[in-house]
Amino acid sequence: MTDALSRTAVAPTTADAVRDRLSRLVGDPVPAGSDTPAANVFAAGCASRVVLDHVTSKWGVLVIVALSETSLRWGELRRGIEGISEKMLAQTLRTLEADGLVLRDAQPTIPPRVDYSLTARGHELAVHLLPLVRWVGANAGDIVGGR
Repeated sequence: MTDALSRTAVAPTTADAVRDRLSRLVGDPVPAGSDTPAANVFAAGCASRVVLDHVTSKWGVLVIVALSETSLRWGELRRGIEGISEKMLAQTLRTLEADGLVLRDAQPTIPPRVDYSLTARGHELAVHLLPLVRWVGANAGDIVGGR
């Protein structure tokens, strides 16, 4: 009986095995020798979930893609991203700026001029989002039309 109990305690549970497999899917983003624990987007309390929510929200993706080639003013973003409300655009820009993905450049002119552009990290992210957005655009008709 003791052997059976010790085997149960040592053998990983199905949940542990699934968590390990999912963790391996996204790799270990922390360099070797770092004291920082690896981010695990599958863990409920991981900070990476907050970032994932910001950069994969509908408006977050569209703002990042819109800024991928050039800086734009607030009004240009508003007109270019159809359907986004002023409130959502302002909120999305504030969030992405706080995350270090978007740079807000306010120039002291009359009237005030504010340009938005991607930071180096924002450009790095855009390189990954552009193929996703292109894939969605190429396949949306078949996916939505096939319902």
